[in-house]
Amino acid sequence: MSFQVEFKGEKAVPIKEGQTILEASLAAGIPHYHACGGKGLCTTCRIMVLKGEEQLSPLTSYERTIKKVRDFPDNVRLACQAYVKGEGLQVQRLIRDETDRYIFINNKEESNIRVIGEQRKLALFFIDIRSFTPFIESHLPFDVIHIMRRVFALFRNAIAQYQGEIIDTAGDGLYAVFGLNTTIKKATEGAVLAGLKILEDIKIFNNTYMRPYFKHTFEVGIGVHVGQVVVGNVGIGLSNNLTVMGYPVNIAARLQASTKELNNSFVISERAYKLLKNPPYSHGCAHLQLKGVSNSYEVQLIGKPYETIPKYTRPKIT
Repeated sequence: MSFQVEFKGEKAVPIKEGQTILEASLAAGIPHYHACGGKGLCTTCRIMVLKGEEQLSPLTSYERTIKKVRDFPDNVRLACQAYVKGEGLQVQRLIRDETDRYIFINNKEESNIRVIGEQRKLALFFIDIRSFTPFIESHLPFDVIHIMRRVFALFRNAIAQYQGEIIDTAGDGLYAVFGLNTTIKKATEGAVLAGLKILEDIKIFNNTYMRPYFKHTFEVGIGVHVGQVVVGNVGIGLSNNLTVMGYPVNIAARLQASTKELNNSFVISERAYKLLKNPPYSHGCAHLQLKGVSNSYEVQLIGKPYETIPKYTRPKIT
């Protein structure tokens, strides 16, 4: 009896009963890496199963050992150990050229899940410092960098305290995610608690440091949303930063931007708000028509009005 295995982006390969996926791919002319000679002693032949996982033989002892050590996701198998028992299997080789080989083998300190990429449901957190441009324009570069470090330390400490991870910084704002190692409900709670802590910490920082020494105060805008995103590591730069991408990320960023027109420092989507076990008091809800988004978004306002009220045409708040 024989079946077919589809190698995504390459070809469909016939495979006989008792033949491993590696043996079948090599017989079909696919240059499938197998540094150990197909003995289950390395991971260079590994594949990601895209469809038909139920058509594969159970994990072998070699695969169980490697999975435990390398923390592979459930849909990653060793081609030299996996047999096929039915139709409908689609796989993808993870090491297809020398560049792939470098990424997957040389970056051993990275999580394999992050290198491979996966879909996750996360809480997405954007924060931006208000009124920072006037501070830049009226102070020396040393003072600007010094204060930025102080403020970003407040952000970082609050985010880390509630198990969030900073993904990117840009200018006077940053983007973080919660839920890489927990449930989406706990992730959303963590994002909200981190945001509320930042609001309180900024208030204290203004009163004890900025106002006495610099005659200036800062305010922030925070936006939180939840959704299904792609988590991976693109390996750009020395730090090989984790990347989180997807439509919900754009929504969260636009919620943060809407804090100006709503005159409230913390805006959270209704979808995220409903996940909270003990939601904070909301000063009202609003329906936002976000740029590039067809449907309006219902949001809750859980921050406070700005001391310096922005001059915007604000959506109706109920």
